[in-house]
Amino acid sequence: MAGVWQRMLAMMLLMCVCLWGSSEAVGGAKSRPRPQRRPPKKPKVEPIDVTPPAQNIDIQRMTGIWYLLNTASKCSYLMNHGTKVEATVMTLTYSSASNQTLSVSTKTRHNHQCWEILQVYDLTPTPGKLTLKGPRPELNTEIVIGETDYTSYAVLYYQKKGKITLKLYGRSVDNLSEPMLTKFEQLAAKQDLGLAYLFPFPTYSHCGNVDQDHIINCVPTC
Repeated sequence: MAGVWQRMLAMMLLMCVCLWGSSEAVGGAKSRPRPQRRPPKKPKVEPIDVTPPAQNIDIQRMTGIWYLLNTASKCSYLMNHGTKVEATVMTLTYSSASNQTLSVSTKTRHNHQCWEILQVYDLTPTPGKLTLKGPRPELNTEIVIGETDYTSYAVLYYQKKGKITLKLYGRSVDNLSEPMLTKFEQLAAKQDLGLAYLFPFPTYSHCGNVDQDHIINCVPTC
């Protein structure tokens, strides 16, 4: 009797082995997954112009020295380093010979050294509206001189890829009138830039002469 059970058990094991082997033969070669269709590319959308209409600005009266007093921005650099900003001064030079560009020199400190950033703003047919060209057209920075009295203050709007930054400049660091600052805060608030996004700049220890080694041509991120 024991021999009969042993033979039956051996047959059952053999059947299991055969069935397992056949299933491996059928399912062993795994089929490749079907290639997924790539989602269609989203149509390129031009950034919305959120800057205010340019005023009838006399660009020649804008030339000269301007001190950066305050900035309103959601720029990541300012959000992370806004408490460590350095005194910054901008000098605008208009060449009547070219009649199409505005030369911009920005001096500030970095790692306890004075640096000068040289840029060129292209004038547009609209007075008070300028363009700082980037590596590609979609990286251009559109600039609008929003308000100014030429002698004490100027508010400039910088727009890049749909994001906007406001900057308040003064002809002197001594004319920080309360009405001027309040007005700038109101203009910033209209662009959804509340007090948390305001970054005042130092009004002392501005850079003077800069060594040639510290003169660069670049496009700042903010």
